[in-house]
Amino acid sequence: MNNTEAVVIGAGQAGLAGAYHLRRAGFVPERDFVVLDHSPGPGGAWQFRWPSLTYGKVHGMHALPGMELTGADPARPSAEVIAEYFAAYERAFDLRVRRPVDVRAVRQGEGGRLLVETSAGVWSTRALINATGTWDRPFWPRYPGQEGFRGRQLHTAQYPGPQEFAGLRVVVVGSGASGTQHLLEIAPYAAATTWVTRRPPVFREGPFDEEAGRAAVALVEERVRQGLPPKSVVSVTGLPLNDAIRQGLADGVLDRQPMFDRITPEGVEWADGRRVRADVILWATGFRAAVDHLAPLKLREPGGGIRLEGTRAVADPRIHLVGYGPSASTIGANRAGRAAVRDIRRLLAAEQPLAA
Repeated sequence: MNNTEAVVIGAGQAGLAGAYHLRRAGFVPERDFVVLDHSPGPGGAWQFRWPSLTYGKVHGMHALPGMELTGADPARPSAEVIAEYFAAYERAFDLRVRRPVDVRAVRQGEGGRLLVETSAGVWSTRALINATGTWDRPFWPRYPGQEGFRGRQLHTAQYPGPQEFAGLRVVVVGSGASGTQHLLEIAPYAAATTWVTRRPPVFREGPFDEEAGRAAVALVEERVRQGLPPKSVVSVTGLPLNDAIRQGLADGVLDRQPMFDRITPEGVEWADGRRVRADVILWATGFRAAVDHLAPLKLREPGGGIRLEGTRAVADPRIHLVGYGPSASTIGANRAGRAAVRDIRRLLAAEQPLAA
């Protein structure tokens, strides 16, 4: 049994931000807190991104607190750039991330403590920062006939880059940023592409300023306060109408079709009898929060989500979720890490609120 004051689960943007603020508040790594990460190396989910997603194509990658990311080559894969940056960050602040460690369950312990059961042993802790993100829970919708499709089905999480689709007929499902990026990349290689979405895509013109950002985050935050499953910030902001999107619309690559009704062995079919033959169905259908290891704590509300006040779980003030719901953006994760640590200090010291 390993005893500690706080455990951080996950070493992506949110987890590293939380660890940084713990260190800054005087907590000592490996004595007062531990960071557990199941990935093979630094970089969080970024390390698994496809090679064609270069650093120059990444929108809004916000620096981690206390250390800027400078001089990165925009032509390099984002997976390489950000993994190197995270590795340097872990070294600079001596965060001593333990990996690969799989967290299997978090349970109630004795004396008001929590037990974090992992592949590397059990930690007994007074507080928990959960920063497990969504990458490990890709969402696959289910449609009639799906199992009988003779082609290939894959999710954004498995996207290998556009060259693998050369000469193939590809159906891309999903109205988010990943879906449009995949389409624009694949179209020059594929024999044909078809874009289908459940709802018509919303394209946003003009700059996305601070006020618009706050309004978008507030919409996501309200769902979390109500105990509903969070939606992504992108889902309420729409897609930026940049030059690449405009060209895709003009070329007909982004000619959106309504969602098909069934999948056939040869492709997809709508209720009116229209069919599209396909060799590949690419599901750019997003992700869900990876929080199954928290199930023994019974934090979920009847609406299906975990209700939060700030980053704190309403059902258990020892638990903080960062990178969840409104803090799922890179800048939001940084702020959430600081807020979580401020609350944890109050909890552990049973003191009056501290200044930010």
